[in-house]
Amino acid sequence: MDLLAQFIDIVLHLDKHLILLVQEYGLWIYAILFAIVFGETGFVVLPFLPGDSLLFVAGAVAAIGGMDLTVLMVVLIVAAILGNTVNYTIGRVFGERIVAAGRIPFLKPSAVMATQIFYEKHGGKAVVLSRFMPLFRTFVPFVAGMANMGYSRFTAFNVAGAVIWVVSLCVAGYLFGNVDVIKKNLSLLIVGIVVVSLLPALIGWIRHRRAG
Repeated sequence: MDLLAQFIDIVLHLDKHLILLVQEYGLWIYAILFAIVFGETGFVVLPFLPGDSLLFVAGAVAAIGGMDLTVLMVVLIVAAILGNTVNYTIGRVFGERIVAAGRIPFLKPSAVMATQIFYEKHGGKAVVLSRFMPLFRTFVPFVAGMANMGYSRFTAFNVAGAVIWVVSLCVAGYLFGNVDVIKKNLSLLIVGIVVVSLLPALIGWIRHRRAG
């Protein structure tokens, strides 16, 4: 429970924690943020790491001089691209064995088969849009690899999705994160970002339950 409470505190007060990290580690903050984004997008077992909210808050911190916005976005774009590439590669090389082992509850063979069919029609769109959807952001590149989505096609959408995701949220944080009314209610905004990001997944789950 203590670990859970600490994690929730970090997620809800990313601004304070990030400012402290900038003060303590200086330029190493870029490496820390790189590791977080790379881990969240690169390994299917780490979907709980902050994503959308982290980018927004990082942009807000950059606006007050804590980081250089351009360097920040370049670092995070590279992390997002490499993370998805690693996840895709793991899915392509080891995906079938991981699913067959049954050690990851949400990677059921029926779900993977349905996703493979979906990829044949909408693979590129899924890679881009999943950037804005927690859980799916980690899950989609893994299944793309399992579905044998062409590497060059995956890479094109992977790069496009990473650029759109990082730039849109970092710039939004840079422009609006320190507006007085937003700054005073940043915890609520972070919760709102997470909820809005999860809505497509929730709607899809409800439709699936009704169809079943």
